[in-house]
Amino acid sequence: MFTLTINQTDSRRDGDRVPQLLKDLRHIPARLDFDRSVEDEVQGIVDCPHQAVEAALIALRCGSWYVGLGVGPVNEPLPNQIKDASGHGLIYARRAVDRLRNSKERIPIAVEGPLADIAYEAESVLRLLGHIVRDRSGAEWRVLDLMTPGVRGQQKAVAQELGITTQAVSKAVARAQWNEEHAARPAAARLLALILEVR
Repeated sequence: MFTLTINQTDSRRDGDRVPQLLKDLRHIPARLDFDRSVEDEVQGIVDCPHQAVEAALIALRCGSWYVGLGVGPVNEPLPNQIKDASGHGLIYARRAVDRLRNSKERIPIAVEGPLADIAYEAESVLRLLGHIVRDRSGAEWRVLDLMTPGVRGQQKAVAQELGITTQAVSKAVARAQWNEEHAARPAAARLLALILEVR
C-alpha cells in the first residue's frame, strides 16, 4: 500500500488549507480516505501507485505542503479513520515528511520504503514532476484543468470554453509541459510499485 502524509508548510502564515486539499483529493479512490489526521496534516492510503502519484502532485501544485510518501504494508483490518491506522507504510510516510521539515528542498516530496535505493529513485522522478507542476502559471492551469490526459482533439473545445484561440491552448499545453508530465507519471508509479515487488 501507499500512504501519504501531507503537512502544511506554514499554517500560521497561510491559514488552514486542509479543507481545500481534502476537496482536491476527493476524486482519488482511496483504500482509507484522505482525512485530517492532526491540525494541519492530511493522511490517506491508496492501493495503486498511480493514485499515489496523482495525490502527491495535487498537493505539490499549490506549494503549501510537505508530501511524505510511505511504501509498505498497513495493518488490517483497516480502521474507519486514518488517525487510527498503523503499520510500516505509515511509519515510512512519517519518516519521509519529517525528513522534509529539516531540509531545504525546493520541491518538498520524499519517499521512504524498505528499499531505500528505489525509494530515492522514485523520489527523484516525483521531484522532477513536482517541479513541472509547481512552475505553471494560473493561465496555464485554467487550460490544463479542462483537459483529459490521452484524449485527442480536445484543444478546440477547451479554447471555445475559455474564449481563446486553439493556438493559445496549444502554446499553454506546450509551455506547461503537460504531455511530458503525463508521459513521465507511469515511470514514477512503476518505481513506487517496485519498492513493494522486490522482497
